[in-house]
Amino acid sequence: EREQARRLRILSPYQLNHRLLQRAKPDAIVMHCLPAHRGEEISADVLDGSQSVVIDQAENRLHMQKAILTQLLSLKKGAR
Repeated sequence: EREQARRLRILSPYQLNHRLLQRAKPDAIVMHCLPAHRGEEISADVLDGSQSVVIDQAENRLHMQKAILTQLLSLKKGAR
């Protein structure tokens, strides 16, 4: 618990939050590979905000992972 508090204190300046996002271009988008540690690495308002494409990114990753598995399984069948 003490170690976690220390890490949060050290890493808090690097959190993606509203203040940091205000310094980005107005059309900047927020991406995260999930799972996200809300309030630690990224603030909830940014994660759920209008510039966030986190859910779309996670969905696209799921489809990519399925495609990779399909390809790998078809290669394995061909090796028999």
